Amino acid sequence: MAQEHLDPLTAQDARLLAREDACVHMLIGSVATFEGPAPEIGALREHIRQRLRVVPRYRQRPAFPPAGLGMPRWVDDPNFNLDYHVRHAALPAPGDGAKLQRMVARLFSQSLDRTKPLWELYVVEGLRADDGGRDRWALISKTHLALVDGADGIDLLTVMFDLDAESGAPARGRVPAHDAWQPRPLPTTAQLAAAALEDRAREAAELPRQTLTALSDPARLATGVLQTAGSLLSSVRPAAAAPLDEPIGPHRRFVTIPARLSEFRVIKDALDATVNDVVLATVAGGLRHWLHQRGARTAGVELYAAVPVSIRVGTEHEGFASQLTQVVAPLPVDLGDAAARVRLIRDAMRGVKRSAGALDADLIAGMDNFAPPTILAQASRLGAPPDSYSLAITNIPGPQSARFVLGRRLETIAPVGFLDEGRPLTVSVMSYAGSVHFGLLADYDALPDITEIAVGIEASLEELLQQVGAVEPDNVASRSRSPKRPVRA
Repeated sequence: MAQEHLDPLTAQDARLLAREDACVHMLIGSVATFEGPAPEIGALREHIRQRLRVVPRYRQRPAFPPAGLGMPRWVDDPNFNLDYHVRHAALPAPGDGAKLQRMVARLFSQSLDRTKPLWELYVVEGLRADDGGRDRWALISKTHLALVDGADGIDLLTVMFDLDAESGAPARGRVPAHDAWQPRPLPTTAQLAAAALEDRAREAAELPRQTLTALSDPARLATGVLQTAGSLLSSVRPAAAAPLDEPIGPHRRFVTIPARLSEFRVIKDALDATVNDVVLATVAGGLRHWLHQRGARTAGVELYAAVPVSIRVGTEHEGFASQLTQVVAPLPVDLGDAAARVRLIRDAMRGVKRSAGALDADLIAGMDNFAPPTILAQASRLGAPPDSYSLAITNIPGPQSARFVLGRRLETIAPVGFLDEGRPLTVSVMSYAGSVHFGLLADYDALPDITEIAVGIEASLEELLQQVGAVEPDNVASRSRSPKRPVRA
């Protein structure tokens, strides 16, 4: 999709900007770690500069018409400075995983400057392996949700990665030979007002035709109703007042949890479930542990998660396509048996998948391109009714072959979601090259004990592996103390 100067924001993008305040930051991103020493910052900026043509929105900022006349518009930033957006940072020694996670939390506690393009990228040096081994470096991506717009939006991170260490072939598209970008002049206040009035006149003229088109195509109308509803399970059981129904402040905590994709596949095969079912069950186990650590009872507690799934839309004549939508899944924190939690979630999700024509999670991102950041943005835009869920859980299948930046291999990547009003916790999960990383973002004051959720997720995964016979009981404790698992903030 072309991203042109003076494009109006979509209604959804404008709502995302309008909903943002001192406490709600409409930000998503990731924290990635790489092998070897960090590249020279100038070389990385040039690498990014060459690929900005693929994502022109990253050199544009929103411009607002006077008196709220109409939609804001994307305009070229005449003062665009790549040095401002691609920043250099270093961790204090010893640069461990806990310090990196605290840096992520601090960065995602700060809103983006709306007078500039709505993204920042941090090159972080001084990161050491948790066993005190070789130096590594990290890349923290921070992007406003409005910047990756719609199903055709592309995140900058998607085009930054290469398929191999030598050729520099990007994961999506071709490296432009030359970047001759020149910003177009900023519109005046009068021009913005006139453009808004033209948009309103055009919308009024097109409304009758759009109505007739919808009424003459019942299948398309049904798809629109499904999109508007947002949640396929929200009417089953509304979420009662729960421990995760709290106001949020401006500050954040962030924790990552590593695991192996093979572990989830062993469990899902043994229990006739999906990887996503196992992910949801391990999060439920983590929340159960957290509640018990707080001295709370879990009997009778009902928690639900807003979960994106891919559904099949279209007709046999026109061809089918996949589209993300939101469902609400139970998180049975009242069940003490980990396998029973998987089975309950499996049965609940099977029903909604059959009714909606949902695809397996592996097909959401079953392509060779590095699309997980884009999928996270699209999933974060979906909305279930606020009183139908306790937290959002997004499971993003990524590529299983290695990716590179300037010849440095990507080792791990953990997603960072966003907190909505009254939702002090969000869980984002991403798989890559045989690994799985959970990213837990929480409100600083509401969840000072977020580490207990991480401990519970790890324990729940270990219990499931033991129940399906993947590990011996005597090996569970030693696996939990494995040096491969980073110290958490």
